[in-house]
Amino acid sequence: MRHLNGTKLILVALVATLGALLFPVWSYADRSGTGLANLEAETVPTQWGPLSATDRDFLTKVRLAGLWELPAGQQAVERAPTQAIRDAGDHLVVGHTDLDQRARDAAAKLGLELPNQPNQQQQGWLNQLTDAQGIEYQRKFVNLLRAAHGKVFGLIGQVRNSTRNTLIRELADAANATVLDHITMLERTGLVDFDAIAADAAGTATASPTGPPPPGNAAPPSAVPAVPTGGAILTSKPSAPPRTTGETADSTATPRTPHSMPMG
Repeated sequence: MRHLNGTKLILVALVATLGALLFPVWSYADRSGTGLANLEAETVPTQWGPLSATDRDFLTKVRLAGLWELPAGQQAVERAPTQAIRDAGDHLVVGHTDLDQRARDAAAKLGLELPNQPNQQQQGWLNQLTDAQGIEYQRKFVNLLRAAHGKVFGLIGQVRNSTRNTLIRELADAANATVLDHITMLERTGLVDFDAIAADAAGTATASPTGPPPPGNAAPPSAVPAVPTGGAILTSKPSAPPRTTGETADSTATPRTPHSMPMG
């Protein structure tokens, strides 16, 4: 009897092992806690396409950005310690007035509530700018805003790539152009601390970058140009060439449609 019971136990163990090996592994897409499952759980349908939690977060952040960056730009125009600071402030006011209108229009169509005040951190930045004077003000203005724009720039790319909602995609397009314009204007002041930006980015990086080795003493071989082949007729224009370092903010300012905006 003991021998029979032992045989049964061995058979049960073998069957259980075989079942574990042969049982199909279920799709990670159907498991709770995975990225795709969370995406679907947090997404709601709209007539403009699915609206995800990331989409809603992006819309809120565009609104919040305008709530502190627009008054920061207005303050720069009013204080105008230099023409470059004034120009950057002008672009901030105009750009965020436009983006805010777009964000509010999208939120109204989607039935989403938006904040009406900057968050605590953003209000703290505004307070820092208000209290600062002279060159300290200029450096704080440029670097606080350059850091904020740099961080949202990556989010715009993520949202533009992944959103399935037409309204959010259109807002991402507008935000991409506006944020890049603001980054450019802030950098033209010559006050951006690129070392601090690089250190901050490195502190949040999760993977080692890849690329060619550091340059050595010998000149590297020239890279082969990437050019089209065949007889295709091409009509689009390339991007504008980089501006030289010596050009001023006045001569390189992005053209704007004339506007009139009360500053009070």
